[in-house]
Amino acid sequence: MLAAGFSGLATPALFSGTARAQRASGYPDRPVRLIVPFTAGGAADIIARQLAAHLQGELGKPFVVENRAGAGSALGVEQIARAAPDGYTIGMANIASHAILPHLRQLPYDPIKDFAPIGMVAITPCLLVVNPERLPVNNVAELVARAKAKPEELDFSSSGAGTSLHLGMEMFMQAAGIRMTHIPFNGSGPSLQALLAGQVSLSMEVAALAWQQVQDGKLRALAVTTPQRADFAPDLPTLAESYPGTDIAPWHGVVAPAGTPAPIIQALSAATANFLRQPATLERFKQQTLEAQGSTPEEFASFIQTEQERFRQVIQRGNISVN
Repeated sequence: MLAAGFSGLATPALFSGTARAQRASGYPDRPVRLIVPFTAGGAADIIARQLAAHLQGELGKPFVVENRAGAGSALGVEQIARAAPDGYTIGMANIASHAILPHLRQLPYDPIKDFAPIGMVAITPCLLVVNPERLPVNNVAELVARAKAKPEELDFSSSGAGTSLHLGMEMFMQAAGIRMTHIPFNGSGPSLQALLAGQVSLSMEVAALAWQQVQDGKLRALAVTTPQRADFAPDLPTLAESYPGTDIAPWHGVVAPAGTPAPIIQALSAATANFLRQPATLERFKQQTLEAQGSTPEEFASFIQTEQERFRQVIQRGNISVN
């Protein structure tokens, strides 16, 4: 379960007494590449640029963000895996690259063997939302009752087949014993627009996009999908309160190529932990509807393995495939 996976990860405050970046001998002595496997402007890019600025300030050399989008993030992640393991190429791993895609397609990298985890950085809260005019339910129990009464009649949009938001809905349906019709779109924007227009009944959407629509009364939020209730909506229950094990939150972490020297990994991990303790970081994350989520390299490695198995089960049970 995601809750179990996250419970072993450290919150930023836990690093307060120990996370002092111990400089590996002479490292870095030149600029470091930080590969983001998505286009500029998204959550991973925003996180990476803030982190890069901190790492440059703390470790004394530029950390240069390079956007290498494509193949659902696999293109950029492959470049991280294939780079020299010398600490001068690191990058952003994510829920798709390391937990979902390995079960949906043949990848040019091994998400476990080809990387040295550095640490988690953040999660993206999501919401289970309905169009209240098309689907006038007020809570998860009413939604499940409606879906059980009319199997597959309700339809939901997603940002695409095999995406984390699609699989989050699949996870919920499997836990609740219901079936609804999946209508995939090419990205979160079109998915949300279809929901707002009443073309579909419900969806699981990132809070950064959907929460304002909820506040404006255009959508109704039934649950947040993070393991704990969200700071921005403390009265909104989690989906796991109704169906344990349905936590899902797209996550972002930092990895290096396998074989990167341990002292470099530890220096980067400690500096990343320091980044997550900064009040300015936490405030920016709050403004962007992100939640800081730190870890040690060992915790992050264990978490990736747990996430891989969790999504393997969801994909297998749902007989999910992508073209």
